[in-house]
Amino acid sequence: MFYSSHTSLAPLFLREDADALRNFLSQKIQLGDSGQTIDRIEKSDVKPSKQLSESIAMMLKGNPEFTMIDEQKIVFEEALYLSEQVKKAGKSVLIVEGGPGTGKSVVAINLLVALLNKNLNVRYISRNAAPRAVFESKLSGTLKKTKISSLFSGSSSYYNSKKDEYDVLLIDEAHRLNQFSGLYGNLGENQVKELIHASRSSVFFLDEDQRVTLKDVGSQEEIEHWAKNAKAKITKLKLESQFRCNGSDGYLAWLDHILQIRETANYNLEGIDYDFKIFDSPSELRSAIEEKNQMTSKARLVAGYCWEWKSKKDPKAFDITFPEYHFSMKWNLTEDGSLWILKRKSIDQIGCIHTCQGLELDYVGVIIGPDLTVDASGMLLTDASKRAKQDNTIKGYKTLLKNHPVEGAKKIDMVIKNTYRTLMTRGMKGCYVYATDEALREYLKGKV
Repeated sequence: MFYSSHTSLAPLFLREDADALRNFLSQKIQLGDSGQTIDRIEKSDVKPSKQLSESIAMMLKGNPEFTMIDEQKIVFEEALYLSEQVKKAGKSVLIVEGGPGTGKSVVAINLLVALLNKNLNVRYISRNAAPRAVFESKLSGTLKKTKISSLFSGSSSYYNSKKDEYDVLLIDEAHRLNQFSGLYGNLGENQVKELIHASRSSVFFLDEDQRVTLKDVGSQEEIEHWAKNAKAKITKLKLESQFRCNGSDGYLAWLDHILQIRETANYNLEGIDYDFKIFDSPSELRSAIEEKNQMTSKARLVAGYCWEWKSKKDPKAFDITFPEYHFSMKWNLTEDGSLWILKRKSIDQIGCIHTCQGLELDYVGVIIGPDLTVDASGMLLTDASKRAKQDNTIKGYKTLLKNHPVEGAKKIDMVIKNTYRTLMTRGMKGCYVYATDEALREYLKGKV
């Protein structure tokens, strides 16, 4: 029997096994106690075992990827303090804002381990599967994956949770939360509300500039609304020092400026220590990324979701092709899925927003598709119709434009620009770019 190793330790009884259950209980409980034992079982909290928390703590210890510095430690200590105060001070909500590479996930994973060691019922939550899969893989070590997977979950399974069922919920990439849950988006009322309801203490790690689908509702305003509704104490902190992009706030400000997300004083990259290059062909871009990958295996290609996923049905087919440049590659989802970024062979595939958001590389190569172009006046233009039909991030955009033409266009513009901003901030040391629109390539070169 596949689960025999588990059921030998925790026997399973079905309705027809009443006699077997009776015999089992009589062996374990010798004397009656007026229902005290069954009452204890009924009211006890479900918590991770001490062995599990100790094992994960050992794996985290000494791992430079999860070492906290400066203001990360301040956020960590504040979250610990709030978790300890909830039983006497009531429900709490901590909102942690931070841009790409500020260490939001580092703090979240450290909190997961510290709270486990305090014997608290805690979960790490991310709507995006990629960060969950990568962190599970890095922390599993010699543990069976099933043992650690219970600590990581998506955001859509809390709509029927009891009030304060968990001590602490750590919500990473909170900007990606949706309103509704379930495969068809027909369950629950609001994921932010449900997560706050389900836990005594909630920590939301947030970057509103990384909302990359029309369904993303995670914002500070939304979180504060539901926190007040639940009469929770609200605390707000900010992570500002940039550790990705070579510690360069300047690069991020420049990126916001050239993508016309917001005006900044960073008109070019002069004096900014970050390796940014524009290539005139996707083949040259691929060669440059392959060369960087030979050093640490931490360079990958990603692209906007503007090409259909043909290889899903036909393994021999290529997805992203540029015949004139002798370039043909496949999307990464077929074999490695959410763990694509960790696989050495994935240098031969192209990632997308779904498999790299929340994660980091040394160098990232970005192919900007035809959904982002520039006109003669230098104005960036976005076009959702150029996205692949399989791309759910802009699903329903036609209806949105029909019903709300002005606001809908702004929202679609935000989603497409935020997608490329997110892709172009995955590299800590450098970002190399090829744009399918020639005018956009020239525009970018003029801004460097």
